[in-house]
Amino acid sequence: MSGARTDDARTGGTHVYTVRVAEDPADREACFAVRKEVFVREQGVPEDLEYDAYDAGAVHVLAIREDGVALGAGRLLYGPEVAGEKTGGDPSVGSLGRLAVTREARGLGVGVALVRAIEEAARARGLAAVDLHAQTQALGFYERLGYEAYGPEDIEAGIPHRSMRRPL
Repeated sequence: MSGARTDDARTGGTHVYTVRVAEDPADREACFAVRKEVFVREQGVPEDLEYDAYDAGAVHVLAIREDGVALGAGRLLYGPEVAGEKTGGDPSVGSLGRLAVTREARGLGVGVALVRAIEEAARARGLAAVDLHAQTQALGFYERLGYEAYGPEDIEAGIPHRSMRRPL
């Protein structure tokens, strides 16, 4: 889907990574490993809540460094079967979720690249907008990418969240 080259002042190096749709089982496993590292280990989300029935039909997106190390992941849910629960009943809206970037890759633009790749996947499927359920500490990140919060704050897996949407 896309590639990026970023200079990392913290390590004095340059990182080249690619963001792509997870096409094979190894890519999907890399996505799940990133999610486990970030959500389960770092944030304490119970593993049985992190993985759900939606994973099977989701479009998973992976950011991977040139040496094969996974840096980030996210997923897109879409279609009538998820519209009722994830997008307020609107099948023309996709749901961006499970966006995770490893600690070592934070600040390198990986999160932005993943969001844009998920939006690209949504456009390719004819969707008109993307919703997400953001941790409140990440609202500013998504606002800078054009998302607007709506509705009340709620708690998911013990973490405050807000719903957000961006038209495509």
